[in-house]
Amino acid sequence: MTNEAYWRRDKSAVWHPYSHITEVEAEPFPVIVRGEGVYLFDADGNRYIDGISSWWACNLGHGHPRIVEAIKRQAETLQHSMIGGLSHNTIIELSERLIAVCPTGLTRAFYASDGSSAVEAGLKIAVQYWRNVGKAQKTGFASLEGGYHGDTLGAVSVGMVESFHSVCRPLLFDTHKAVSPNCRQCPMGRKPGACDIECFSSMEDILAEHHDTLAAVIVEPLNQAAAAMRIYPARYLSRLSALCQEHGVLLIADEIAMGYGRGGTMFACEHASITPDIMCLGKGMAAGYLPISATVVTDDIYSSFRDQPHADRTFYHGHTFTGNPIAAAAAIETLKVYEDERILENMAPLIESLASHLSAFADMDMVVDVRQVGMVGAIETDTPSDPTFTRRVCTETRKRGALLRPLGNTLYLWPPLNITHQELADLSEILMDSMLQVRRT
Repeated sequence: MTNEAYWRRDKSAVWHPYSHITEVEAEPFPVIVRGEGVYLFDADGNRYIDGISSWWACNLGHGHPRIVEAIKRQAETLQHSMIGGLSHNTIIELSERLIAVCPTGLTRAFYASDGSSAVEAGLKIAVQYWRNVGKAQKTGFASLEGGYHGDTLGAVSVGMVESFHSVCRPLLFDTHKAVSPNCRQCPMGRKPGACDIECFSSMEDILAEHHDTLAAVIVEPLNQAAAAMRIYPARYLSRLSALCQEHGVLLIADEIAMGYGRGGTMFACEHASITPDIMCLGKGMAAGYLPISATVVTDDIYSSFRDQPHADRTFYHGHTFTGNPIAAAAAIETLKVYEDERILENMAPLIESLASHLSAFADMDMVVDVRQVGMVGAIETDTPSDPTFTRRVCTETRKRGALLRPLGNTLYLWPPLNITHQELADLSEILMDSMLQVRRT
């Protein structure tokens, strides 16, 4: 069956996320039927480099034989068993392996199926923790302007993106928003190299005034990805961790996007040498092959949920597929592949290659900024006479064999971490050629 034939069936039955219905229905698009390595293949036989790791999840590309085999083995043995008051060997092994690679001090993992759910659990854990220790008034949250933590209502409340979520405003709870450490457009007017994180004063003011009622601060370490890749220095995280400890406020690190090596270390928090009180994981946990997420906490937090005489402190929260064995098996094998194939160790030269390729974009007349953290590259454009420029560029990259999506006027590269140097060069060349082609038309 062809792309067009699939498309006709699709537009009569499927509702696409983050997609304009009129555009979806206007003309055929690739219908992916197979993946192999960094490539996706559509029904017409066209091959595309997956330049955004299928929404930032497929860190090991597609069809990795070890992960596929692990899924098959587990599916033959145990497909699902709840872990409410029970357990199974697969979730026990995953938990042990996950804790072993997490920042020191994180000791317990609570599971869900997606990043938003991991954040929801983290928020509820924070609030109940303070109730458990006798400070029930601490129910508030602080976060960064431009933050994004998912699309469920709690996650939206702490990560409100106006263009995404304004219609849901009546359903949200109020939170304190600190000035974003947006180094591209410094809110304090500082220049690179002449910055002492002056924007941090906004967060300091919030905690100084509201720490008595704040349960936690939640941030995306190093990179506010959905905010068009706002990359900020690790020093901000270091100061934030110290400030939270000083004021008795929990720190929640949303590592859903940046975790599992995207920033060059297993978790972005490692760049600041900090251990958050709560860390939320998702996307790359099972290499994007099956939905699984986790909320990892310290032993202090976990222990506060132990029942006391005449006090039920149970965390009454969970999902049907919490700790699903097949997803857990994929997550275990993902960690094994990271270790055996030395994914993190091999990233350093790839990060250098990405930097080299990105430098070529800096001299293009439509480019106003190029930035990078680990294996994330962002190219910010300014084409006031063509507001659809970045969307048209991504349409052009598809014609040339690469799948990309814009974030406003920013184009970005988020390839699988095991991409080869040649594949990375090909991806960069496709993007540059597409930008030049669209500029000419």
